[in-house]
Amino acid sequence: EGRGKLERIEVTARKTVESLQETPVAITSIGASELSEKGISVLTEVQQFSPNTTLQASRGTNSTLTAFIRGMGQQDPLWGYEPGVGIYVDDVYIARPQGAVLDLLDVQRIEVLRGPQGTLYGKNTIGGAVKYVTKEMTGDPQLNAEVTIGNYNRRDVKFTGQYPIMEDKVYLGFGYANLNRDGYGEFLVSALDGQDTENYNKDLWAARLTLEIHPTDDFFIRFGWDKTEDKSNAKGGYRLLPSLLTDAPSPDSVYDSYTSLPTNNKVELEGYSWMARYDVSDSLEVKYIGSHREGYSPTNIDFDNTQLDIFDVPAIYEDENDTHELQVNYVSQSFSLVSGLYYYDGESCGVFDAVLGVLGRTYGALGIFPEDTTGFSRETSGCNNSESWAAYSQLNYDINDKWSISLGARFTDEEKQATVNNGTVLYNLYPESGWIDGYVRPDDVNIPQVLGTDTDGDGILDAPAVESWSRFTPRVGVEYQYADNIMFFASYAQGFKSGTFNPRAETNEPGVAPEVVDSFELGMKSDLTDQFRMNITLFSYDHKDRQYIGIEGNSDDPTALQQRLRNAAETAAKGAEVEMTYVVNDALSFDLAYGYIDFEIKENNAIPPLIGLASTPENTLNLAANYLLQTNWGDFIFNANYYFRDDYLLFETSDLIKQDAYGMVNLSVNWESMEGNWYGGLHVKNLTDEEYLVGGYDFVTRNDDGTYGAGLGGDTTLIGYYGDPRTVQLTVGYRF
Repeated sequence: EGRGKLERIEVTARKTVESLQETPVAITSIGASELSEKGISVLTEVQQFSPNTTLQASRGTNSTLTAFIRGMGQQDPLWGYEPGVGIYVDDVYIARPQGAVLDLLDVQRIEVLRGPQGTLYGKNTIGGAVKYVTKEMTGDPQLNAEVTIGNYNRRDVKFTGQYPIMEDKVYLGFGYANLNRDGYGEFLVSALDGQDTENYNKDLWAARLTLEIHPTDDFFIRFGWDKTEDKSNAKGGYRLLPSLLTDAPSPDSVYDSYTSLPTNNKVELEGYSWMARYDVSDSLEVKYIGSHREGYSPTNIDFDNTQLDIFDVPAIYEDENDTHELQVNYVSQSFSLVSGLYYYDGESCGVFDAVLGVLGRTYGALGIFPEDTTGFSRETSGCNNSESWAAYSQLNYDINDKWSISLGARFTDEEKQATVNNGTVLYNLYPESGWIDGYVRPDDVNIPQVLGTDTDGDGILDAPAVESWSRFTPRVGVEYQYADNIMFFASYAQGFKSGTFNPRAETNEPGVAPEVVDSFELGMKSDLTDQFRMNITLFSYDHKDRQYIGIEGNSDDPTALQQRLRNAAETAAKGAEVEMTYVVNDALSFDLAYGYIDFEIKENNAIPPLIGLASTPENTLNLAANYLLQTNWGDFIFNANYYFRDDYLLFETSDLIKQDAYGMVNLSVNWESMEGNWYGGLHVKNLTDEEYLVGGYDFVTRNDDGTYGAGLGGDTTLIGYYGDPRTVQLTVGYRF
C-alpha cells in the first residue's frame, strides 16, 4: 500500500498567491473538496476547523453573523457599531453583519486569518479576517446540478456552471441556490392570527453571475453580481425563566417560543463588483477592485418571547457602501512588495422601537402616563455614515537563504457623520393602528434629534455630528527557514476598530475613539515529514480603548435607558493555536486543530463591569479522520470529526447566560462515480443532539438569594438562542 503525502495548499492571506507553509500568518484554509466532503453549506460551520474562532448566527435572524477570533469581535449588530472580524468575498469587504452568514455557493476555499490584519486589510480586523474565495473559470462548458434533502423537510437545489461566450476570451459563470427547511421548533402561542408559526426555519434564495474577460494573456477583467433574499421567520428565543406577567413557562423544546410580534422577517442583499488585473511584466502586477453593495433588513425581534407586548423590538436596517482599491504587486528574486490605495464610502441607517406595552399600561393605570395609554415605545432611529481612505504597503525581503523580514504599514483617515433621533411614543391603539407592514412606527409623532449639530443656532439639532480619526498601523515580522520544510516566524502587528458614535444616544454625546490592538506572535510552520504537518502559533495582545455602552446615573423615569458609549476598558490575552495533519497512507489521514486563550482585564470602567470574554471558550478542539475507499462502483470517502468548545459566557458583562462545555460529533460518507459525473454525500451533523447557546438577552435582575426579579419591561426576560440540533442530509449531484 502506498504512502500518501501532504498536499500543497495555496492561500492569498498576504494578497499574493503563496503556499500555506510559506506564509508567516496564523491561517486556516478549507478547500472546496473538503467543504463538500464534510457537507459544510454555510459559513458558520467553518468555526469548527479554525482554533479560537467563533462564527455563529446572531440572535434574531438566520443571516446575521456574530464573529469573534481570539476573543475579539462585535456582538451587537446595530448600525453604527463596527465588526471586529472582517468578512471578504473575493477581496470585497462585507461591511455589515446582516447577511454575512453566507451560504456557500461556487466556493473555491475559505480562509480564516487570525490576529490583527490592520496593514493589508485595514480597519475592523482586530480579531482577524474571513475570506470567501470563489472559483475562477476554466473556460470549458460546465453545469453542475445538486439536490439536498434532509430531516425537518430540508429541500435544497443548487445550480452552478460556466459557458464560453467567446472561446479563450469571454466566459459567463452562474450560480443559483434555493434553500428551504421547516422550523426546528414553533411559536406555541402568538398574539396574531394567520401567520407562519415555524421557528428556526429557512427560506432563502441566492444567485450569482460572473463575467470574465481575457482580452490578452496579460490582461484579465471580471464583473460580478450577486443577490440574496432570506425570508426565513424571525427567530424566537427560548425562555430560560417562566414569565411573571402571563402564562409563558419555559417550553419543552429550546427551539419553541412565544411571540406578540409578526413572525415575518427579511434580509435582502445585492452587490456588484469588478476587478481588472494587468501583468505589466513577469514581476509587476497592477490590480483594481471596486464594489457597490446594498442591504435591507426589516425584522421583528420579540425580546421577552411572550404573547404580550412586554419588550418587543421591531426594526429596520438599511445600508449601502462603495469601495475602490488600486493595488500594485512586485515580485523579484529577493523581495516582494504589496502596496495599494483604498477608499470606502458607506451609509448605515436604521430605526427600532423598544415597545414596552405592558409597562405603559401599568404606568397609565397609576396616573404616571395618561389614563388611556395602552403602551409606550422608545423609538430610536438614525444613520452612522463613514468615508475613509487608506494607503498601505508591505515589503517581504529575503536577507539570505535562511532569514527574511517583512515590514508593513497602513495609514487610514476616516470621517464619520451620525444622527440619532430618540424619544418616547405613548399610544392608545396597539397594535391595530400601529402596524405598518409589520413594523411599529406611528407616523404622526415627531421623534426629536438628540445627536448632531445645530447649524442655525436656534437650539434645535438639524445636521449630523461629525468627527474624524486617523491611524497608522504597522507590522514588523522576521522569518527563519530552519530547514527546507520548517520555518519559524515572529511578528508584531497593530489593528484598530473604527471610532464611532452611539447609535442609541439619548443626549448629544461625542464620538468614541477607535479601539487599538497590539499583537505579538511567535510561530512555526513545519512539514516534519512528507506525511506529518504541524503548525503552531503563540500569541499575546493588548486591547485598548474598548468601546462599551454604560449606564450613566440613576433615574426614576421608566422610559430612560440612559445609555452612553465610552472607551471604557483595556484587556489583554495570550494563547496558543496548534494545527496538525498526519497522512497515514493514500487512504487514511487525521487532522487536529486546538486553540487556547487566557484572558486578563487590565482596566475596567465599563458599566456594568467586564467579567470575561463573550462567545469565546478557553479551549477549542477539533479531531478529524478521513478514509478513502476505492471500489469498482466509484470512490467512497468516510470522514468524522469531534468538535469541543469549553464553557463560555454569552456576554462580557454578565454571567446570567453562559454555556457549559460541550462536544459535537459529525459523520459523513461521500461517493463519486468512476466517471466523475455523479456524486453524493450523506451527512449527520451534531449526532448526539447537543444543545448549545449562541445568543441571548438578559433583561432581568438577580436577587441576593439567587432568585430572579423583573428587569426592563417588568418581566423576567432571560432568553437563549441555540445552535442547530441533530440534522441528517443527503446530497446528490451531477456534473454535465
